[in-house]
Amino acid sequence: MKQALIQYVEDNFVETKEFPKFKAGDTITVSYRIVEGSKERVQQFQGVVLQITGSGVTRNFTVRKISGGIGVERIFPFASPFISEININKRGVVRRARIFYLRNLTGKKARIKERRG
Repeated sequence: MKQALIQYVEDNFVETKEFPKFKAGDTITVSYRIVEGSKERVQQFQGVVLQITGSGVTRNFTVRKISGGIGVERIFPFASPFISEININKRGVVRRARIFYLRNLTGKKARIKERRG
């Protein structure tokens, strides 16, 4: 009963947008709306996708970038109403679905090969 109720709410009340297909290793730019008081602005967050977790409405993806020599990771829900768009900058070639090993790499070792074609 509880599962059916949750499924009903997810199907009827949660809005999901269509985003381009991407996976771990791809470099993407997420345009994220930020509301500060009465003002609203769009912030770009560009980085490498580390993982995609969950299923259905509860899917999330983690993006990592290096900002000022420090690694910054941010988790975005796919169902977030604040994501205005996602652009894919590069398609990467990795052999894993979760590339946490990238956290320990710096410099040239942290590069990801680009997918051809």
